Amino acid sequence: MLRRLYDFTMGLAAKPRAKWFLGGVSFAESSFFPIPPDVLLIPMVLANRKEAWRLAFLCSLTSVVGGMFGYLVGYLFFDWIGAPIIDFYGYTDKFDNFTDAYNEWGGWIVAFFGLTPFPYKVITIASGVTHLDLLVFIVASVLSRSLRFFLVAGLLWKFGAPIQLFIEKYLGLLTILFFILLIGGFVAIKYML
Repeated sequence: MLRRLYDFTMGLAAKPRAKWFLGGVSFAESSFFPIPPDVLLIPMVLANRKEAWRLAFLCSLTSVVGGMFGYLVGYLFFDWIGAPIIDFYGYTDKFDNFTDAYNEWGGWIVAFFGLTPFPYKVITIASGVTHLDLLVFIVASVLSRSLRFFLVAGLLWKFGAPIQLFIEKYLGLLTILFFILLIGGFVAIKYML
């Protein structure tokens, strides 16, 4: 099953409309979708290494725009939904302390987690909830997301064939590792926030 999915993704990656899918997944991952754009970025760069830099740019741009949407979700809907729940349980003071700490270190938090496989949507929404300075959020997002996607694309551009062989050889193991990291990110969210 994994092999068929991999072959399908590689076939899709070579099609002209694949860029639309990549942009959509990158946007959605930054605000609500659980699967990172690397799932499409990697095979797309491997399918056409000449497009590596354009794909990294597309991924970066749509990820930052999606992050701004996630920020907006946190900014707008927390007051309607989250704040009454926090107030009901008597955690308003603790949340205010969290907000102060998050805003003090928010730029670094956004920059750090924007580079990692940690679910970025959590950071974008939390930034909106805490009303992190929007310019700080955007600058940290642009730097971290661009660095992440250009690094992935650059490595694939430079070492394309050996990496593709590695992925094809260890596809099952890499899939398991990916889901462990994904689930681990959600577990970390529970204990960090």
